[in-house]
Amino acid sequence: MELESLQAVSLVIAEERSVEAVLQQIVEGLVAQPGVALARLWLKAPGDDCTRCPMRLECPDQTECLHLMASAGSPTKAVENWSRLDGDFRRFPLGVRKIGKIGATGEPLLLADLKQESDWLAHPQWAARECLQSFAGQPLIFHGEVLGVLAVFSRQTLQTQEFAWLRMFADHAAVALANSRAFAEIEHLREQLKLENDYLREEAKVERAFGGIVGESAALKKILDQIELVAASDASVLILGESGTGKELIARAIHERSQRSMGPLVKVNCASIPRDLFESEFFGHVRGAFTGAIRDRVGRFQLADGGTLFLDEIGEIPLDLQSKLLRVLQEGTFERVGEEKTRRTNVRVVAATNRDLRREIATGTFRQDLFFRLSVFPIELPPLRERREDIPLLVQHFIEEARKQARCGKLQVSDAQMAALQRYHWPGNVRELQNVIERAMILSRCGAQPLNFDWVLPVAEPSSALPPDNSPEAAQAATFLTQAEWEAQERANLMAALETANWKIYGAGGAAQLLGMKPTTLASRLQSLGIKKIRG
Repeated sequence: MELESLQAVSLVIAEERSVEAVLQQIVEGLVAQPGVALARLWLKAPGDDCTRCPMRLECPDQTECLHLMASAGSPTKAVENWSRLDGDFRRFPLGVRKIGKIGATGEPLLLADLKQESDWLAHPQWAARECLQSFAGQPLIFHGEVLGVLAVFSRQTLQTQEFAWLRMFADHAAVALANSRAFAEIEHLREQLKLENDYLREEAKVERAFGGIVGESAALKKILDQIELVAASDASVLILGESGTGKELIARAIHERSQRSMGPLVKVNCASIPRDLFESEFFGHVRGAFTGAIRDRVGRFQLADGGTLFLDEIGEIPLDLQSKLLRVLQEGTFERVGEEKTRRTNVRVVAATNRDLRREIATGTFRQDLFFRLSVFPIELPPLRERREDIPLLVQHFIEEARKQARCGKLQVSDAQMAALQRYHWPGNVRELQNVIERAMILSRCGAQPLNFDWVLPVAEPSSALPPDNSPEAAQAATFLTQAEWEAQERANLMAALETANWKIYGAGGAAQLLGMKPTTLASRLQSLGIKKIRG
């Protein structure tokens, strides 16, 4: 070995930021030294290959061992590959054999003459065949902690001075390794912070657009009581209700009142994830796991660690992925796509759907065991038509929100107009009411012109065209509809929206947008009611 050459290698590895690059530069730099035939580097890590490890019978403790992380050498036979990391010495139990003893004690070891000290060798014949004269092992120590072991086999006799140079090199290598690990951790935290900031911006946007939970009806107070009860626990919650009833608001309220409120609230809209990307979205992936995976990606379960994961439209998860979701809910473990390492996460899951999951269980499209795992505490949200007394408060709330965003005057709603809003059946629920108020603000030029809600309500109920009857009998009669009457009104409402949109469902100006509904929800209702476009 040459001192100047080792110093040059030390400078090279000090400039590397990748852990893998540092490890490889260490062993390749040593093998380039005169006489060095083989250089290897092991690092301490938790036991992971215990059932297949050739040294499992010698291992006193399977919780931690030395993992072979880098290897380089020049064998006399070209067919041999000394860069392999999966051979018999891929793991060393701490305290076992020469490598394990160095890792356990932090004491270096020099065997200057292997012929005289062959008892230390597992394969003396191999050493003789390769003309190996000496072995040197140095612990990698940083701030008093043994990180691993650096070992070399030399075809020249190693002197005490060269052994001291190797000690100096090992100290530089340990610092470079610690720095590269720190850089990797910083990069991981930076990426996670970026993802969390993206989520926070999205959440803030939703918060500004949708507002808080507004209302004083008995139905809403019952929901708030349920939130207070379940928030203090860690039980999974399944929120049921029609589209637009505010399921995400309920999930956020549960999170904010829980012991996890200081952790992240991460939302996953299961309906918006392409089928092929569900596993990557939930669990993350490593670089090269599939085409387009150009870097490691943190999954939603890892991102939500210590907080709450909101799975919106849970019924959209493919059946073949439901078993993997069930596993992480039961065991708290998962693997990234393309990675064998098992990771742990501690999340509380709040799911939501507008589907009848029990019916889907009967048809075989949703797992019963997953349903029971998710619905430890079900909360069913009433549609807006069942809490009409909340409509005036919601209207005033959305008017104020629209005024702040548009920076204009306040929209005035007369008693008659408010009564019309309360008579309307609101198939899109609270979300549709918000859309109506925003459209009204635009059409009235920020309240500068009188407002006619006939401009913004998709279709009026037949009774709304008649003069208002404020008698108790009329109010009671207007509250109830038969199923046939309800379906007839819904059919008329949908047909009016479809004809206005020229039977366009998706996109800007489509019937779904006019109704304040998701296109998938509208398509489902059209199929359920048997509504099809008659082609001429």
